[in-house]
Amino acid sequence: MGNRLLVVAGLTIVFMLGALYGFQRRGGRSPFSEDDSRLLTPSDAGEKTEWAFARLRYPSSRGSGRGGYWGFRSSWATDYPKADRQFVQGVRRLTRLHTRSVEQVVDLESDEIFNWPWIYAVEVGQWGLTDAQCKKLREYLLRGGFLMVDDFHGTREWSVFMVSMSRVFPDRPVVEMENSDAIFHVLYDLDQRFQVPGIGPLSGGTTYEQDGVEPRWRGIYDDKGRIMVAICHNMDVGDAWEWADHPRYPERYASLAYRIGVNYIIYSMTH
Repeated sequence: MGNRLLVVAGLTIVFMLGALYGFQRRGGRSPFSEDDSRLLTPSDAGEKTEWAFARLRYPSSRGSGRGGYWGFRSSWATDYPKADRQFVQGVRRLTRLHTRSVEQVVDLESDEIFNWPWIYAVEVGQWGLTDAQCKKLREYLLRGGFLMVDDFHGTREWSVFMVSMSRVFPDRPVVEMENSDAIFHVLYDLDQRFQVPGIGPLSGGTTYEQDGVEPRWRGIYDDKGRIMVAICHNMDVGDAWEWADHPRYPERYASLAYRIGVNYIIYSMTH
């Protein structure tokens, strides 16, 4: 009887570990990194495609406490890579874009950024670009690139964001994007937008962080009226991508987050 109990207990432990592993792979909070053996690389990871999810790697501002430039805990890596890969699967299902299955991390230290027409930067309320990086980002955007920034909140983080962005474009204002703008209608009509919260504040019964109560949809335009920088302020679209498969994350937020991302991609490739 004792041996039988030991066998049963052993099988139970194995089952529980397997279930935990499965939860982590399907959407539980897990500290994935680029070389994490649990994050399997798809067989088509190297496929040449029409579009790929490009994530900007940038240095964090001084005093942010987010691990500097390269650390996995740095601001640029928030929700990475689960949000990227899960969103990509949505792009594959919802559009006809030939889409790569894995993300591309891009730095501003070389000309690599010019290979990617759409790029995403998260937690830009923590970034601190160098003068050289500001110059490179400006050139990229004026040559037709598109930057989506997300997951920063309130007046303090806005100020930090603008310290770098005002050096990228000292001559161009940040303006509110109108509901009639094409970016809200290229595929989905997004007239009825609302704040997309991160799972943290949502679990505490609210949808905002710090003093970022009102979601703001802002942009920077070029001389021809094309949006170069689409700014999601006081919301966390990337967290909605990451947690879209979690039963406790409301579908209405995840659905809007996917529609926003898809519209921004289609806009960037047609304007």
